[in-house]
Amino acid sequence: MIPEFTDPSAEQPPHHETLATDTIDHCSRLIRFDTSNYGGGDSRGEREAAEWVAEVLTDAGYAPQVLESEPRRASTVVRIPGADPLAPALLVHGHLDVVPAEPSDWSFDPFSGEVTDGAVRGRGALDMKDMDAMMLACATGFARTGTRPPRDIVMAFVADEEDTGAYGAGFLVDKHPGLFEGVTAAISESGGYSVHLPNGRRLYPVATGERGSAWMTLTARGAAGHGSRRNPDNAVATLVRTVAELAALSWPVHLIPPVRALLDGLQAELGVTVDPADPASVAQLGAAARLVESTMSNSLNPTCLSAGYKHNVIPSEATAGIDGRVLPGAEDAFFATVDQVLGTKVTREFASWTEPVAADHTSPEFAAMADALRAHDPQALVLPFCMSGGTDAKAFARLGIAGYGFAPGTTPPGFNSWDYVHGVDEHVLTDSLAFGVRVLDTFLRADLSSPASG
Repeated sequence: MIPEFTDPSAEQPPHHETLATDTIDHCSRLIRFDTSNYGGGDSRGEREAAEWVAEVLTDAGYAPQVLESEPRRASTVVRIPGADPLAPALLVHGHLDVVPAEPSDWSFDPFSGEVTDGAVRGRGALDMKDMDAMMLACATGFARTGTRPPRDIVMAFVADEEDTGAYGAGFLVDKHPGLFEGVTAAISESGGYSVHLPNGRRLYPVATGERGSAWMTLTARGAAGHGSRRNPDNAVATLVRTVAELAALSWPVHLIPPVRALLDGLQAELGVTVDPADPASVAQLGAAARLVESTMSNSLNPTCLSAGYKHNVIPSEATAGIDGRVLPGAEDAFFATVDQVLGTKVTREFASWTEPVAADHTSPEFAAMADALRAHDPQALVLPFCMSGGTDAKAFARLGIAGYGFAPGTTPPGFNSWDYVHGVDEHVLTDSLAFGVRVLDTFLRADLSSPASG
């Protein structure tokens, strides 16, 4: 029988109560900046949000930098000096932009940031102004208590993650790599949150990998002609057959180390045997099934079709957009499979290609994250996983920085955060913010050079 989770906050340092209050306030304030990112360079509010973050950090005694990639596309970066300047530094990054929200669909103002009924409400509450707020609270907490973390910590509050990242993390990596000197590891969104298992145990998955994104444009060319006449070289027909074949592909199971470790850990915890190739078998994992079902293989989905200009004219060209997701180490197999289907009649070119990334789930960093979670939830089961999508970690990986998904939080059974991320009536529970900032603060204070750190 697993005991009910009891928050051990009474045993925590006194400053943790202040951290929780600050996090809730910061999250509410950040939501009130409408930082909607419409894509294609069209956004709003990032400069104002970045300047406010810089103001909070400056008032705490730091020297943040606000950096614009293009007019009003701003990110804020600050380095918090550590006790050991020679120790490998840590990057903590969060994005300030959000996906758009249609107010008429919501039951409250999506940019109100109101705090009611135990929740902070508004667009970005879970993606990811909650983590931005925790970062700010920890930074100001260090200053308020006169604490130096064991190592340098670089905090980056960036623009444009909800599109390509080119105006945010990509710009910082390409134009200001010196800001990240000495950084070897990073943490950010999509991990460290609670998932309730069928046996009542709480799993906290930490992302140690991300599938790559292969967005490609397919082009079929053929003979133009009259729509009333037979045309065996019809570009539209060729493209449709090819796209249908790609969509029907059955991709083989390819278990990378973090996915295998996740499956092994869950099978041992739940006392079940899972066949990765059988969706019904994977369903035994309950809510945790979604962590593995999209990351056991490569995948591909058609997303766009375009051809022709008139009903009675067969066009000479037809195009399609496809979204491929590629596991670390499975790149060659993915493209070989796609090219075999395309044959000689259809060509492909990249609209965007970001390589998959992977970090070591046996590292001291991962162990310190697990320790921090267990310090605040003794029943925490901490396992690695691979994200099905991607984050700014891919940009920072170009600097040799190992990225982990670790934005801690906890929710009760029945609260499915993914129903609200990019959805309607997004909100984060204040209890989750309080728990998350305590965990984050504990992790940031961990001395990885000490044998006790894992």
